[in-house]
Amino acid sequence: MNFKVLGKTGINVSRIGFGAASLGDSRKESSRADSLRAVRAALDGGINLIDVSPYYGATEAERVVGQGISDWPRDQVIIATKAGRYGNDEFDFSPRRLVKSLDESLTRLNTDYIDIFQLHDVEYADLDYIVNESIPAIIRLKESGKIRFVGVTAYPIRTLRTILERAEVDTILSHCRYSINDTSIETLRPLIERTNAGLIHTSPFSMGLLTQRGPFQWHPAPNALKEACRAAADFCVRQGSDIAKLALQFSLQAEWIPTTVLGSSSPETVERNLRLAEEPLDQELLAGVRAILQPVLNLAWTSGRPENNDPQPTSGTRSGPKELNRWTARS
Repeated sequence: MNFKVLGKTGINVSRIGFGAASLGDSRKESSRADSLRAVRAALDGGINLIDVSPYYGATEAERVVGQGISDWPRDQVIIATKAGRYGNDEFDFSPRRLVKSLDESLTRLNTDYIDIFQLHDVEYADLDYIVNESIPAIIRLKESGKIRFVGVTAYPIRTLRTILERAEVDTILSHCRYSINDTSIETLRPLIERTNAGLIHTSPFSMGLLTQRGPFQWHPAPNALKEACRAAADFCVRQGSDIAKLALQFSLQAEWIPTTVLGSSSPETVERNLRLAEEPLDQELLAGVRAILQPVLNLAWTSGRPENNDPQPTSGTRSGPKELNRWTARS
């Protein structure tokens, strides 16, 4: 496993992170056992970053992670959890709730500190409030020793830009914005480098678009994007390959991005992804796929409040909280 420094945090993170969103579906004993094995497979494979949230599985994912890392040296695991989003349509970024959320997460994760404490999906909130109230509140929590670094997560580039320009954060988490079909996070690269924020990239499969089975019907992408990704996936099959493999390798080849988070509740999938990451990127296949996707490159959808999205959004489809809850296991 290779490692990179995560911006101003100074910590070395594995190029592949473990996304725990799908662990929230592990209430059955058999599923929970697989989820615990998946956590351990990630750690055994050299992954040291685990991304989770109380939102995933109504807090169940945090409990699974807490149990999964219980016999692992704590200083060898970087836990990145979140606060502010707790249900399909439940958001609370108030300082009081953030403090309470932190203590609850510490209990579920069975630890006395969180490495990266992130405000979850801030595009659904008033960004003035996030900048002036929420972020200062969690910065103050650093003094207690309960958290080491402060971060935010969001889909819209405009939201991430606003946060980087107006607030002091250590990390940002962006999903679906450095994939074969969308590399728009590149537009923020100068600002990210100037602020030295640590970038965490998630969902290299674009919420299922870049998989052979394709996304769920609710996926908020415009039809043109869905159809192009379907054509690209079929092209890969005809070439004897898998678009998910190509998507994973494409995201990992961006050396300027410290870590890419992959989610799975299956130890076999974790191990498979680790193997695929070591294989060379098929440049000829990539060229063919990019040619198919070129007409829809960087085509996006609206997430959260309209005013927090990029001007003239390219899709009239808005992804609501219920839809976002469904895709976490696929990304």
